[in-house]
Amino acid sequence: MTAGTLASLSNSIFASLGVPGCNDELGIGPSPTKRECLVLIDGMGSLALEEFGNNYSIFSQAISKSNLNSIFPTTTTVNLTSLGTGELPGVHGMLGYTVRVPRSGEPGRLLNALKWDERVDPVIWQKTPTLFERANSFGVTTSQISAKRYENSGFTRAALRGATYIGANQISDISSQAALALHSENSFAYVYINHLDVAGHEEGVGSEKWLQALATVAQLLTELNEKLPKGTRIWVSADHGMLNASEKIVIGKDNPLYESISLIGGEPRARHIYVKAGALNEIKSTYQEFLGERATIVIKDEAVALGYFGTEVSEDSLDRIGDLIVIAKGGLILIDPDRFKQESGMVGHHGGLDEIESIIPLLAY
Repeated sequence: MTAGTLASLSNSIFASLGVPGCNDELGIGPSPTKRECLVLIDGMGSLALEEFGNNYSIFSQAISKSNLNSIFPTTTTVNLTSLGTGELPGVHGMLGYTVRVPRSGEPGRLLNALKWDERVDPVIWQKTPTLFERANSFGVTTSQISAKRYENSGFTRAALRGATYIGANQISDISSQAALALHSENSFAYVYINHLDVAGHEEGVGSEKWLQALATVAQLLTELNEKLPKGTRIWVSADHGMLNASEKIVIGKDNPLYESISLIGGEPRARHIYVKAGALNEIKSTYQEFLGERATIVIKDEAVALGYFGTEVSEDSLDRIGDLIVIAKGGLILIDPDRFKQESGMVGHHGGLDEIESIIPLLAY
């Protein structure tokens, strides 16, 4: 099995169920019983799992273990949309935690893809048909089992529409509902929990709260292996890893990083910087001089040419990408002064390209 992304994985799973137009990019082969379950553990990076997962036998019981690459920016909105559509962000247009809404005035407004904005139609913002929609039309029953609060969110309607939503908050309910969803052949269930991500942001990877969340993950995987119909293939992966910040820079505080900027998007590890007209080259030089080797800094055209958002980038995506992309390295985070309290208060972060945040596991049961 070759390294790929969540887009590769979801394409391969639906190809295994015989959905036309899906390619088995990972070489997983036909589905043995026509029942497939994909479990997404938000924030479970490979390096952290290797360090802390040995206390739980369920992780070592996987029949195969490999790694995938989290898609840049290594954040939930981007990677779950790639899972849902089978496409990279240049095509589906979900390009970060926040991006500027085109033609929203000056300095413009940001769309927070997790909280959404009722002025933005999710189906227009993310036009690509989902794999769930495509599978349904060819007789595959698709279900999504996740917390009840996400059911009607703008993000769910943009990225994951088409699957029958089954709201479940308790681990035992999630595993039981997944078993019911996979009762018949030609069925696919997508299971999502975010306990680990929440704990990592709040108290850090390896903290007591994070370790308790990892125990919850192990409980879910154990229950799924016990409850799902015999022969169901279970795939376990993540959207990104996480690192604990060790250096914080507030943009514009005792530094020239806010000069000529109209809006700051993205997140602390991967910034979309929207620059005032005529100032791009100057602000790029300012960032390079101030941050040096602590960050990768590219203008929009360079980022597109280098394939940061995939080989194909739509006009919609081009309109949304920041004029300057700033990717933090090491333990650095770049804090938006307008979100100082929230961003500086978080211990764990992701979005960049360091291995601890960009390498994700793929376990098969």
